[in-house]
Amino acid sequence: MSTFKNLGFLGKCLGVRSYVFQFRFRAKDFPIIPGLIIFLFIFMACFGEFLAPYSATEGNLQDKFLPPFFQANGSMTHPLGTDMMGRDMLSRIMVGARPSFIVVLTVIILGGFGGTALGIISGYKGGTADVVLMRVVDVTIAFPIILAAMLLSVVFGPSIQNVIISISVIIWSRYARVIRGEVLSVKEKDFVSQARVAGCSGLRIMLRHIFPNVVNTMLVMLTLQVGSIIILEASLSFLGAGIPAPTPVWGSMIAKGREYITIAWWIPFFPGFALALVCLSFNILGDWLREAMDPKLRQI
Repeated sequence: MSTFKNLGFLGKCLGVRSYVFQFRFRAKDFPIIPGLIIFLFIFMACFGEFLAPYSATEGNLQDKFLPPFFQANGSMTHPLGTDMMGRDMLSRIMVGARPSFIVVLTVIILGGFGGTALGIISGYKGGTADVVLMRVVDVTIAFPIILAAMLLSVVFGPSIQNVIISISVIIWSRYARVIRGEVLSVKEKDFVSQARVAGCSGLRIMLRHIFPNVVNTMLVMLTLQVGSIIILEASLSFLGAGIPAPTPVWGSMIAKGREYITIAWWIPFFPGFALALVCLSFNILGDWLREAMDPKLRQI
């Protein structure tokens, strides 16, 4: 059975033992279909605007409510039909992947990596800083993301920046809490004690000895949180507190299409189906990563 080692080179670059990063992936266990869906999502986010057959914002009222190609009066000219403004649904779904991808990527960088860094600092330093940070985490987790986004939308108006800020200022706390728990266990290991005896600074220990031992947990959390972030962004757009028109967003497409679901079911269905596929694929990929990186779950 073919296996391959991953991330071993990263351990060498960071100056730690490569076994910290070495784990085996069984090629036959990789979720191929979810992987292809994720690849297609990223590809459409990068190039969908250039590959879309029609404009995602301009339509023709004479072509409004055209059904998909497999229904009567449908045609391959508009394979997934058109909406109430005569805009091509396929083009709007392709272009609508970009805002979701931008939100996901930015939130992961700000919230994911930021929360991981704070979790490492809190767990390693301990003391008053740890107590204060954990109380902030408790308050942040208890605050609903939807409410934060609604407040920002009322004060500053709906925008992609407000969506990113509202999700990031809440989601970082989840990473901080989980990573802190990992650090509390790792910092008691012998190799950390040896680093202290050798005179390594706290920053060096956190970067070169503790971080490599929690990076697996961080990567799994990042993958599993992608689906949640996409759903949050779509929910905010659905409520009118997300990315404003005329930018095509899957959430707002579902919200506007629900008014016509009895006469044009395809308007809310196809964006919702795309949203469900992407979120499910990221969740499946996250579960696979968790099993692949955890030696207790991985069968050798």
